[in-house]
Amino acid sequence: MKTQRIDKAAIARWRRDPVAFVGEVLRDPETGKAFELYPAEERFLREAFTLKPDGRLPYPEAIYSAPKKSGKTALAAMAAIYVALVIGGRFAEVYCLSNDFEQSVGRVFASATRIIEASPMLRGSAKVTANRIEFPSTGAFIQACASDYSGFAGANPSLCIFDELWAYVSERAHRLWDEAIPSPARKVSGRLTVSYAGFEGESELLESLYKRGIEGEQIAPDLYRRGGLLMFWAHQPPAPWQTASWLEQMREQHRPNAYLRQIENRWVSSESNFIDMAWWDRCIDPEARPVLADPRLAVWVGVDASVKRDSTAIVVCSFDEEAKKVRQVWHRVFQPSKADPLDFEATIETTLLELRGRFNVREVRFDPWQMQAVAQRLRGKGVPMIEFPQSVPNLTEASTNLYELIKGANLVAYPDEDERLAIGRAVAIETSRGWRIAKEKASHKIDTIIALAQAALGAVKDQHSEPSLLTFIRREVTEAGQAPEPTRPNQPAAFNRPKQAERPQAANPVMDSYLAAQRSAGGGDKQAAGALCKTCGKPVGASRVEDGIDVWHVPGDPDCQP
Repeated sequence: MKTQRIDKAAIARWRRDPVAFVGEVLRDPETGKAFELYPAEERFLREAFTLKPDGRLPYPEAIYSAPKKSGKTALAAMAAIYVALVIGGRFAEVYCLSNDFEQSVGRVFASATRIIEASPMLRGSAKVTANRIEFPSTGAFIQACASDYSGFAGANPSLCIFDELWAYVSERAHRLWDEAIPSPARKVSGRLTVSYAGFEGESELLESLYKRGIEGEQIAPDLYRRGGLLMFWAHQPPAPWQTASWLEQMREQHRPNAYLRQIENRWVSSESNFIDMAWWDRCIDPEARPVLADPRLAVWVGVDASVKRDSTAIVVCSFDEEAKKVRQVWHRVFQPSKADPLDFEATIETTLLELRGRFNVREVRFDPWQMQAVAQRLRGKGVPMIEFPQSVPNLTEASTNLYELIKGANLVAYPDEDERLAIGRAVAIETSRGWRIAKEKASHKIDTIIALAQAALGAVKDQHSEPSLLTFIRREVTEAGQAPEPTRPNQPAAFNRPKQAERPQAANPVMDSYLAAQRSAGGGDKQAAGALCKTCGKPVGASRVEDGIDVWHVPGDPDCQP
């Protein structure tokens, strides 16, 4: 393609029409060709950045809001380059702001960097560093900024770009917004926001702009103006690549509220039903019943505990290797009251010790807030207790995993009316930091679902990582001052350990207690006659391999057939 010559006529043309600058100068990094703006982008750029006769921006405040994957970030990068090079004048200052430094560099600023490097007319005119693009010929720059409102004070911006304003919910983010106001000292100074919708009552900055804009004059489809504010707000995907098949795919992948907010660009409440009850009913096996005991069945346990108000739930899950599904094995609920608080030792602790004797317990996930003392005692008795604080990242991970299991019918549960009532009362609470399962009313009981989410997450994660039982052993041994020998892949641990004569071991009370508890849980010392081989499940005689926890036939034994 022939390179456009830069002369006074070209510069005058670009100052009159930002779309001409984009088409003649900027190149798409993915194709190396000129950008093909869709009609809504062209109208917005011309309306927002065509200067008035006095040389000022017609709208100091501009918002471009469209569904996810509409090209908002690229549009903001084009605007940043246009203001810095064409209409901002000498020493133009363009800032890419975000509520964290990583996002500001990773989105608009990084897009601007790639566009400049892909555009032959600009490639040699800019000096690009980690968070700054400088144009030495004019002294203009594009700067990626952290969310430090105090450091931003005193800036004289030509353009401030806010990416995903819906997530600006902290006091620090509000102060940054207040500092980044257009400068009256510059003819060209404005603020550009690109975002999709947020949460009612939470994303206050974006919501206030939306309410101002939507009450203004509609000058084109989805385009509004009111005083110094220009707002494009689309509910239908405006980009040609957002096809009907893509929309259907998004509908399948998103929770209902997430689809409305991200794909239809609509304001939503932070609460929505956790799942469709038809999905839950599809997971119920009418023939299934709780399993009372199976010492050979590997299980993962989730505990959601409360002393006085909420109920306390313990849920046990297994992983069906053949079906590749999580199965609910058993559960129990305790209901405390203010007058009769729950005795953790008599209920939770006793139940978990019983479960250790009835199943092959790989992991017990619990929130340490109220269970620290219980967990310490249980660890001393060999129960693999794994702390799972109910932080936002942990709750988001557990909630998402359970949601996907239920939606994909990859959970198998037995019929239980109380549990069905709990899942029906569970709602998804979504915030800018993540989402979690919660209850609609304080009186509703959903503790079984919280415990189920923890147990199911343990079962799924253990299929893709080191078994949590080994993690427990490694941690306990390390805390006791011993580093365990690493094992070779696909070999029982006993085959990999050095002989005692070659590597004498110091006494380890933690491991001694753990191994004694495991032998007790299995119904007696596994070195006794009648112990079952870990590989084939058949009885093992006096000639064996063992590691204190499990036993195997001697390698090559013809009786050992998995």
